[in-house]
Amino acid sequence: MNDMLPPVDAGVAPSVKNGMARAIEIVQAIRQEISHAVVGQTEVIDQVMVALLAAGHVLLEGVPGLGKTLLVQALAKTFEGKFARIQFTPDLMPSDVTGHALYDLKSEEFKIRKGAIFTHLLLADEINRAPAKTQAALLEVMQELQVTIEGKSFPVPLPFMTLATQNPIEQEGTYPLPEAQLDRFLLKIRLNYPSEQEEIQLLKQVTAAKVGERLDVSTVAKVVKAETIITLQKLTATVKVDERIYTYVNQIIRATRTYTGISVGAGPRGGISLIRAARAMALLAERNFVIPDDVKNIALAVLRHRITLAPELEIEGLDADNVLLGLLEKIDAPRL
Repeated sequence: MNDMLPPVDAGVAPSVKNGMARAIEIVQAIRQEISHAVVGQTEVIDQVMVALLAAGHVLLEGVPGLGKTLLVQALAKTFEGKFARIQFTPDLMPSDVTGHALYDLKSEEFKIRKGAIFTHLLLADEINRAPAKTQAALLEVMQELQVTIEGKSFPVPLPFMTLATQNPIEQEGTYPLPEAQLDRFLLKIRLNYPSEQEEIQLLKQVTAAKVGERLDVSTVAKVVKAETIITLQKLTATVKVDERIYTYVNQIIRATRTYTGISVGAGPRGGISLIRAARAMALLAERNFVIPDDVKNIALAVLRHRITLAPELEIEGLDADNVLLGLLEKIDAPRL
């Protein structure tokens, strides 16, 4: 397939229009390849694609065994990206993530040993099990896209994307991420159990003449090179946003600060993230302009981790999604 899809960044096409058409073609091809390995989870795949196109990071919430690692491995293979997985534990040190300096007796010099974070796609498994200092080291890299070891800065490979997971059920012995750190994730994606038909298909696919539970991404083909993903991100940033869309997004963000049942609303970064994600949603929908539905369709993933519910709503069993859906219904979408 990569022979049919020359890199977009080879001249970035003769015009923005042609470049956007090429980007749409490649994005659809990547989605198709991921679906060869991952059964179902269409919405989750789309939202991870949104984060990749918008150059953002993802917090994945779901019980174990829903295919998070397989999804990340499949995505990495589509652009020959490097993949690394770190299991976060209470004794994990910041240097275990970022790397450290080692003294070489032969050369009598310190040598830098880079950590697992020097990769394209990093799966940070159960991030809330590591202490705050280790969490902060990872989140700093997510923000700065570089690691400082012994006073020297080392950039991480681009594109760089962190997909951090947390188990919503087991909270004993965890260190919940504070709001300021949660805000650095572009999206919080919730993974649900597959449908009955999807689960039957999954049973067949995983157990057909295979030994053990080894993840299989052999059916996923390379679509483009890593450099092309960077170009896709640049093209996504050029997707047109009407002035009325900016106003609509701002109304949503400001409403979270005064809406009944929300004790702490989203900050300005929430609005910035919603615009970035809506642009990527438009590209996934094969458009070069944002419509209100792009904003609505990604608003929950952008905002659910940026608001804090009033205690009485949590007692009643409501969650952030319930409240945000009610808020969105009260704000009139513009007609373009």
